[in-house]
Amino acid sequence: MNPTAPNHSASGQVTFLGAGPGDPGLLTLRAVEALASADVLIADPQVLDVVRVHARAQVDTPLQASADEASIPAGVPAIRDTANLVMTAARAGKRVVRAVSGDPGLDGYVAEEMLACAAEGIVFEVVPGIAAAVGVPAYAGVPLRDAQGTDVRFIDARTADARCWSEVGASDATTVVSTTLDTVAAAAGELVSAGRKPDTPLTVTVAGTTTRQRTWTATLGSVAQVLKAAKVLPSPDGGQPVIAVVGERSAAAQRDRLSWFESKPLFGWRVLVPRTKEQAASLSDQLVSYGAVSHEVPTIAVEPPRTPQQMERAVKGLVTGRYEWIAFTSVNAVKAVREKFEEYGLDARAFAGIKVAAVGEQTAKALVAFGVKPDLVPSGEQSAAGLLEDWPPYDPVFDPIDRVFLPRADIATETLVAGLIELGWEVDDVTAYRTVRASPPPAETREAIKGGGFDAVLFTSSSTVRNLVGIAGKPHNVTVIACIGPATAKTAEEHGLRVDVMSPEPSVHKLAEALADFGAARRDAAIEAGDPVTRPSERRPGSRRRARS
Repeated sequence: MNPTAPNHSASGQVTFLGAGPGDPGLLTLRAVEALASADVLIADPQVLDVVRVHARAQVDTPLQASADEASIPAGVPAIRDTANLVMTAARAGKRVVRAVSGDPGLDGYVAEEMLACAAEGIVFEVVPGIAAAVGVPAYAGVPLRDAQGTDVRFIDARTADARCWSEVGASDATTVVSTTLDTVAAAAGELVSAGRKPDTPLTVTVAGTTTRQRTWTATLGSVAQVLKAAKVLPSPDGGQPVIAVVGERSAAAQRDRLSWFESKPLFGWRVLVPRTKEQAASLSDQLVSYGAVSHEVPTIAVEPPRTPQQMERAVKGLVTGRYEWIAFTSVNAVKAVREKFEEYGLDARAFAGIKVAAVGEQTAKALVAFGVKPDLVPSGEQSAAGLLEDWPPYDPVFDPIDRVFLPRADIATETLVAGLIELGWEVDDVTAYRTVRASPPPAETREAIKGGGFDAVLFTSSSTVRNLVGIAGKPHNVTVIACIGPATAKTAEEHGLRVDVMSPEPSVHKLAEALADFGAARRDAAIEAGDPVTRPSERRPGSRRRARS
């Protein structure tokens, strides 16, 4: 029976899926599709978080039973346990995704599981992933081949025998060695013993393709000393996997030009974004593009107004033709009006004949998701002032109604109201929602904030400064403080914070850009001075008293 042919039994089907070496962005489109339809997800622990976000909320993720670790080579998962889990779920008619680190054929030890499926006639497929031995060198700036077409050999030091080392040692091919941090020097020694010259260049990369990636350049003969001098070894984490590339293509001069990933301006920085998750999404994406790890901490919570009658009258006024315009100054304002609409059984059609303004792109996107295309979005600065710059004055000839509905937060400024009145409009300034201080973040996050565990904090308003300090404490002195404008910077300074970065204009994306420029300048200065490139949190002193004030 063909194991991959359609199976008309009651059994389910299994997808053996490669999750790549660590970067979530390296999942293939087919992998994401398979995950979205899975009933059961059985994943290697190191990639569970990478794949689970693409699975349904109700997906079953059974825990793997522990095996006798002494009988299994380092880094090799407990095959019999995962095979039992896979087969049990498939026999029950489930759609099973078996996710492995890297690629199933090169990194994953899943052949036995595939054979078990074939033996029982269970339909299965294989979705290749990017193998660690290929993906990690690419992220480390170490090409494995060039125009000369040098041979490439792959060796797993954890399972290689004497014959394998002898064959690779006698070759001058680029050699990619999968090993562990505390055994990489022994692997280098095996290659030298087998015939490779001690001065052959190599790179060693740990946590490849993630923002924890670190790469060291050495030779086969000096790698032990290099890792010791870098204070990498000895280490309690010495058992973590590494990829070592041996050959001229791993030479330091080549990496200086090709190390695109680790040279990102905020590489590995933990950046705190004190906003709501919805507000922080696009900003976090931008920070990730600079190599940072974004951590969102909500500083405000949104609640209904204490007296909802004013909001109810205004929404009814929309339907009865009371307003010429409605102006949305935040995503939360859109959400508040939408919820009130749903309460009354209304939808976006109720906006027919009414002009709609949005204070910026994120608010406009929320309106489009509601089914409403805004008539006015600031062409310049995305703020109340920018909206007023483009807002037309009231004209009794062309405007049959002179009234604007402005749903806003209870603590909003009066800038927009005053500007609209000056342009000749009547304004119904309505509290659509209240902003209250959010609950404190988990203890681990609070300790990281106060103890210097974050490299930078982005403050996007004065209220985010006050609320973050109120619920979590004052950021450590070594943490880089970035503020969106002078008012926010003043509030930060009033709370005893040193402001390091100021956005050139009041835009969260320009703020992120300014932080990236700061990070790049800091990196360039360290390189020019011959110092190692470190993150701000790595300069953390032993106690707060010794921190720079």
